[in-house]
Amino acid sequence: MDTDPESPTNKPRLGSSFPSGRFMMKTRKKIPKLDDVRSNGWLEAMISSSPPRKRLVKDFNVEVAPEDDFAQRAWMLKYPSAITSFGHIAAQAKDKKIAMFLDYDGTLSPIVDDPDRAIMSDAMRAAVKDVAKYFPTAIISGRSRDKVYELVGLTELYYAGSHGMDIMTPANVNGSPEDTNSDQQGEEVNLFQPAKEFIPVIEEVYRSLVELTKGIKGAKVENHKFCASVHYRNVDENDWPLVAQRVHDHLKQYPRLRLTHGRKVLEVRPVIEWNKGKAVEFLLESLGLSNNGDFLPIFIGDDKTDEDAFKVLREKKQGFGILVSSVPKESNAFYSLRDPSEVKKFLKTLVKWRKMEDSTSQ
Repeated sequence: MDTDPESPTNKPRLGSSFPSGRFMMKTRKKIPKLDDVRSNGWLEAMISSSPPRKRLVKDFNVEVAPEDDFAQRAWMLKYPSAITSFGHIAAQAKDKKIAMFLDYDGTLSPIVDDPDRAIMSDAMRAAVKDVAKYFPTAIISGRSRDKVYELVGLTELYYAGSHGMDIMTPANVNGSPEDTNSDQQGEEVNLFQPAKEFIPVIEEVYRSLVELTKGIKGAKVENHKFCASVHYRNVDENDWPLVAQRVHDHLKQYPRLRLTHGRKVLEVRPVIEWNKGKAVEFLLESLGLSNNGDFLPIFIGDDKTDEDAFKVLREKKQGFGILVSSVPKESNAFYSLRDPSEVKKFLKTLVKWRKMEDSTSQ
């Protein structure tokens, strides 16, 4: 469950179903004090979810403070490298069907200042393509499904956008689709969209937030169809309270929306019980693996939203999460990788292991 502050629910509520036309409540609102976002913890959450990029490893020829070196070593004992621990992972995977789940930003592509420039390399795309030859593979991203499909460009994968609120699977798999449609190649696919009724209100909030933040240098708002993101990565830190305040004040009008925090991003989402963990459960059921003890799901991700998926795998005691991070932080994952280059290495190692397993079993 998210522990992030949510928009207040003691204001006049929208109905259980949205009326046609515009959704914004036409009330004059009092201009609040900036102390609001400090007193309710939003600003602290923004800062804590956006740590500075600290280099704690010696591979980059930088000096490491003794206490930082100790913290890194202790953290690596708790979340060992998935590469150096591959023998243990392979032992767990032996004679089991692996299902691979991957985040996009910070996992398959580097974190960059401009989200539109977060492009995965050709080598990474080839590694993911090879993985999909041997294991059912899904991308579960906070981006819109169409955008992440465009960035990855592999038709053999499953895609879940908007933190799993927009799932596309081939039409011949199980599950409970809400709709059948065609993908970019004209192939029939199943669509599962548990937050479909929120599309109009998300569009409205997106347009409003664009207007509200356009005077703040570096702020960027994205519409992911089922959620909206306000990026403050390129905003002067002195202006972070202003970003938070404007989003905070506007969302008071939408009690059916909540706010969560990611890596230098505020994300507006519907108030429904759905996240990346739920998306993993849905996809496993669609693949016929949810009640199958002979499978091993693996989820690789780098952000707070991926913790929901890590938690599901930990609680089910089936499979494991791999956190992509070069800095120590608490997680529900079992293993770690430092950056996308290590993700690529792990994926290639996994494929090489499977090929060897197949050759020895013949």
